[in-house]
Amino acid sequence: MPQSEDHRLVALEARLEREDTRFTRAMRTGRPARPREYRRTGAWWGLGLGFVVLGAGIGLAQGLLIAGGLVLVGMAAQLADPDPARMTHRGFGRR
Repeated sequence: MPQSEDHRLVALEARLEREDTRFTRAMRTGRPARPREYRRTGAWWGLGLGFVVLGAGIGLAQGLLIAGGLVLVGMAAQLADPDPARMTHRGFGRR
């Protein structure tokens, strides 16, 4: 392998190590973990919290809690939804 390609691989490995250390450590041990973009645990917790705040706002008839709950649910739903740029649409080709 030419020296230039070795340098590219080392740079790629270093960048991946900086971006997602849990994934790279798991790959080294031979027990792969999900990459960061596929971990959605925080988004599910955000959805749960948003629905609790929304329900409390409806139960207490407090507009500020309702608005806050709606904002939290919207933000968490955006995080839980897969990236539409990576999805392919059948019948319409790739985007």
